[in-house]
Amino acid sequence: MLPDFNRLKVFYHIYSLNSIVAAANQLHLSQPAVSQQLQKLEAELKVPLFTRLHKKLVPTAAGERLFNLVEPFVDKLQGEIPYIRQPLDRPAGLLRIGAPREFGKEYLPKFCHKFRQLYPDVIFKLKFKESIPLLTMIMEGVLDYALVDVYFKQGELPSFPAIFSIDPVLKEEMILVCSKDFYQREIAGDHSFKHLLTKNYITDEDDPSILTLWFKHHFRKSPENLNIVMTLDSHEALISALKLGMGLGIATAHLVWDEIQRGDVVPITTLQENMVNMISLVQLQDKVPTLTEKTFRDFMIAGMQKAEVLERFQSIKFFT
Repeated sequence: MLPDFNRLKVFYHIYSLNSIVAAANQLHLSQPAVSQQLQKLEAELKVPLFTRLHKKLVPTAAGERLFNLVEPFVDKLQGEIPYIRQPLDRPAGLLRIGAPREFGKEYLPKFCHKFRQLYPDVIFKLKFKESIPLLTMIMEGVLDYALVDVYFKQGELPSFPAIFSIDPVLKEEMILVCSKDFYQREIAGDHSFKHLLTKNYITDEDDPSILTLWFKHHFRKSPENLNIVMTLDSHEALISALKLGMGLGIATAHLVWDEIQRGDVVPITTLQENMVNMISLVQLQDKVPTLTEKTFRDFMIAGMQKAEVLERFQSIKFFT
């Protein structure tokens, strides 16, 4: 038999506030009524929950154990009540969305702000992480859906079962760039494999695999012993270092679009098409989206197709 839930609520407040008087004030009840509820709960459970020391209450082992069971439920219930009360005929409540760090920081706050202007009852929790952590969070129910920056076909997600729905949204180009001064001083129009091997490089990864992929994509062969002069853990810091003229590095094209247009950053392109990552919307395959999830998803995808966004994803052409 479950104990009386109302008495558990009284017990929760007594334990939390360590006082019958304070619990009575919190619950807008009389002190005798609160004391009576506690006594009935102890009788129901057949165990004392507090030891009375003068005016002080000391939880017993049974009281501590009961509170550890009750506290998570009460706290979660208090947090969820506002969303339970949300209307069903329009978007409202919490949306939990993930995205790659740099892409997410650049675009998602803008979409969320514009969406809240239309639907002010919606609030957001955003997580910016790498692909595998995002996929794990979707699988565990921590995220409603996520934008992922590497495209995998169904059934080919490493270490994951075929439980995801994957919808390609945008192609982002990964390009080799440097500052204008570095280009004029070190490159001077020579984009050959042999010439590029002699230059300094910066990377925002712990290993130079992205640089190796770029060389393999453009020249069909891998470089050996690239001179990596700096390793960073931030794409923003990488771009700052590149603009200072420290060397060459792989950047996401749409994130340096403005710098390329101004001529501050110069792309090192070849006759080959640029490397591409696919930004895809990923969610659980069998999940039925709520009205709020579906409305924001459609709003976000429509926003990504607008001219001011798409122009930043246009291909960086061969540089001469």
